[in-house]
Amino acid sequence: MTMTQKTLSLATVTLLALAMPSLGWAHCDTLDGPVVSEARVALESGDVTPLLKWVAASDEADIRSAFERTRAVRELGPEARELADTYFFEALVRIHRAGEGAPFFGLKPPGDVDPAVALADKALETGSAERLSTAITGHVAEGVHERFERAAVAKKHADDSVEAGRAFVAAYVEFTHYVEGLHQAAVGLASDHEHADHN
Repeated sequence: MTMTQKTLSLATVTLLALAMPSLGWAHCDTLDGPVVSEARVALESGDVTPLLKWVAASDEADIRSAFERTRAVRELGPEARELADTYFFEALVRIHRAGEGAPFFGLKPPGDVDPAVALADKALETGSAERLSTAITGHVAEGVHERFERAAVAKKHADDSVEAGRAFVAAYVEFTHYVEGLHQAAVGLASDHEHADHN
């Protein structure tokens, strides 16, 4: 593996690491996200069990109760069904997000999702992360190169004047903080995996 390939691989892993804490937050509150999509199926089938993975064990009783109330109200007619479903979706997503330490500001419309998260979902559906990896690697490489170029150009003129020097420092700080953040996230991900493997 060449140095460039290693760098890009590191960048890909890093961006995925940066995304991981927020994947559950990324679009679980959209009407076409995985939580609501599974909730629709569960309400039709009458089986709440597949939804319980989205909440902590301590919240299971609340979800079961909300599910049963929703199923009962749905029988009262189309309007009642729509209101009951919305109530349940909001309750489920709110509890799910609270379990992740994320706020809930209401359900978002379909399609309100970051393109990278959409690709992550697609990767899980297809069983291949190749397209996702390629897309993220490209964004990381672009981010590194853009910041590098700004810092490199500014460095050539850093001693021309105080203003030019400050421009260099600003570009330098942005560049190094970006790279440092990527590296720390990658190292953190590796450490987390090693810790999990030993448990």
